[in-house]
Amino acid sequence: MAREFQRGHKAKISDLTPGTDLYVGVQIAAPGLTFDISCFGLDAHEQLSDDRYFIFFNQPKSPEESIQLLGAQSGDTESFRVTLDRIPAAIQKLSFTATLDGSGQMSQIGPGYIRIVAGGEEVVRYAFTGSEFTTERAVMLGDFYLKDVWRFAAVGQGFDGGLDALLKNFGGEVAEEEAPPAAVPGFAPPPQAAAPPAFGAPPAPQAPQPAPAFGAPSAPTPPPAPQQPMHEAPTIAAPLAPPAPHAPAAPQAPQAPSPYGQPQQPQQPQFGQVPGQGAPPAAPYGQQAPAPYGQPAPAPYGQQPPGSMPPGVPQGVPQGVPAAGAGLQAALQLYKETPTGQRWTSQNQQLMRVDLTMGGAGVLARQGSMVMYQGKVDFGYKGAGFVGRAVGNATGQEMQLMRCTGRGQVFLAEEGSHLHPIELQGDAICVSAENVLAFDESLQHEVRRVEGHGIPGGALFTMQFQGTGTVVVKTHGTPVVLPVTPTTFADCNAVVAWSAASQVIVSSQVRLRRNAYPGHSGETVNLQFRGAPGNFIVVQPYEV
Repeated sequence: MAREFQRGHKAKISDLTPGTDLYVGVQIAAPGLTFDISCFGLDAHEQLSDDRYFIFFNQPKSPEESIQLLGAQSGDTESFRVTLDRIPAAIQKLSFTATLDGSGQMSQIGPGYIRIVAGGEEVVRYAFTGSEFTTERAVMLGDFYLKDVWRFAAVGQGFDGGLDALLKNFGGEVAEEEAPPAAVPGFAPPPQAAAPPAFGAPPAPQAPQPAPAFGAPSAPTPPPAPQQPMHEAPTIAAPLAPPAPHAPAAPQAPQAPSPYGQPQQPQQPQFGQVPGQGAPPAAPYGQQAPAPYGQPAPAPYGQQPPGSMPPGVPQGVPQGVPAAGAGLQAALQLYKETPTGQRWTSQNQQLMRVDLTMGGAGVLARQGSMVMYQGKVDFGYKGAGFVGRAVGNATGQEMQLMRCTGRGQVFLAEEGSHLHPIELQGDAICVSAENVLAFDESLQHEVRRVEGHGIPGGALFTMQFQGTGTVVVKTHGTPVVLPVTPTTFADCNAVVAWSAASQVIVSSQVRLRRNAYPGHSGETVNLQFRGAPGNFIVVQPYEV
């Protein structure tokens, strides 16, 4: 029986089916609307680094045919064949999307779904409706992503803009000349693909008109299209061609740099060609640049460089404004928002983003940890109740939390701590309340007692999180994860988290002789961990 997924649900493919040759079907009920349903093959940075893995109506399969567009069949608006064990290692995510072709909004669609079929049996179905969206013109339906093993996630995230905007979001480029000639008419009859339920090859022969831009000829068509922009490029480069005929001006531009390294001003007259159009600029240009530029026509422009040499730095761009703009863009490029696609996304080591439109459930975060948010987000106080406060005060595991709900994105951070999202899929982890920044409200959390004689400072207890969701742990510096062995000990003030199946015992090395005389090591209380292979502890390079 097929498993019904909700937005944000994830599962390993191996838990759904042992097969790797999968059928992916997408169905959208939207009378009067036309959709482009595509698959983006993304790299580890969620970018379309190889445009051969953008599978859509005009490119129906990847080079090794691990991803194929099959067309409409079996009641699906569009379908794909995905062979996971043939996908190259560079492709670590497949994002299935639907975008509106023409006017309309995603809120106008009726019921729809994305499903996975293996061996003729449907194993997963994620259903959605237009009521989940507003003015978006595209939607990310579901993802296959590689995280140790291949997994599937029901995304259901709306996206403003059409196919071009979605392509740019994944780092692709839109060829404007290719789209008008054949893309729209070639894709206009998608129902024709319903006739051949086989693979991508038959659709090209059956549609005589789309064929020239759809099947084998599609590869040849792009070269002519780029040549048209190349034809337009000379019009942009035309100003450079006329200077070449002018005998003195053009050749002296390259000659200028040699003596020009010191005064740098001469390039400006040649750039504008206003001070000296003929022999005057040529003569003083390469030889007498320092002296004559102050006397004849170069004098007006020479007033800028003489003050100081730095003004000559923007040699190719006299005004200096374009150079500043380019430098600003280059500097800010390093800090662009990390591409999304998941509910939790690390923007850097100290900043975490959570997308509340994915997953449905709210998020509980430490009060005051929000640094920015986008969209319609509500922040409410999350009380622990009388019993919860009493337990928190008694155990030292009290957390002052706020509840984040709505449709938007929230950025969380606290005091520059390093943040680490830990995804739980039915398992459990123990984390001290002091090291918890935020977690999905769907997770169950409770106070758990540590065995032994106690830890200085009252840290005799810890928080245990269990269920399906993500908990964000904060550390001082980069932590290290160690396996649990029979002789694993850790400083109680440096331990951040450990697997819930581990047995934790407080090991006290207090002796009278150590306390009676000065100079002892100070490491009197440690935590001893025991457990079966597979258990772990997380330690930070910092003591509280």
